[in-house]
Amino acid sequence: MNPSKRPFVLVNMAMTADGKIATANRAVTSFGSDRDREHLYALRATADAVMCGARTVELSQATLDTGGEKFRRRRLKSGRAEHPVRVIVSGSGSIDLASEIFRVKTSPLIVLTTRRVTPKKRELLCGLTDEVKSFGDRELHFLAALLWLRKAWGVKRLLCEGGGALNDALFRAGLVDEIHLTLCPKIFGGRMAPTIADGLGFGSLKAAGRYRFTSVRPVRDELFIVLTRTPSGG
Repeated sequence: MNPSKRPFVLVNMAMTADGKIATANRAVTSFGSDRDREHLYALRATADAVMCGARTVELSQATLDTGGEKFRRRRLKSGRAEHPVRVIVSGSGSIDLASEIFRVKTSPLIVLTTRRVTPKKRELLCGLTDEVKSFGDRELHFLAALLWLRKAWGVKRLLCEGGGALNDALFRAGLVDEIHLTLCPKIFGGRMAPTIADGLGFGSLKAAGRYRFTSVRPVRDELFIVLTRTPSGG
């Protein structure tokens, strides 16, 4: 698939030195510095849409906003909409309807789901969002979803902020063009602690997504890393 026909996809995550994005009990999901948070908002300012999985939205109470006036002005200066389109991914539509994101009305809110979502759940979600769109019967067909986001909502640049299962699905579909990682000097450990790419994963080295380091920048006690997909990387 020609990437120009779908959004350019970036994944941004903070992770510990042992590759975890939260503690095993999910009690700690935010552990980066203020500089890391600034980096997150700066990336959002470059994106037409920001996407998260339903569990990530619930656990972090994320609203996927701009991050303040500075970043709102930066968006306008670059010719983008004042606020990014916000996208929640939930294959079953099972997201807590009391989540903070549903109370924020600054920009369009979309739910991407599958045909597993019940009519009642779809009705409830439609009452709280701008659009609920299904792609696939059991598993979400991400390429079709991204093509639709480009065509229906003009999304040319899409920032994904996890969690691990959503990232994994995008990696396996060969849809991640750029990865931004903040490596933090912490060790969480735990067999059940989530990583940046949980889910099914790749079954062989040959199938694995391939990326190259394009930037490695130490800032105080964190390492800011950028990787870009190689031509054969999916």
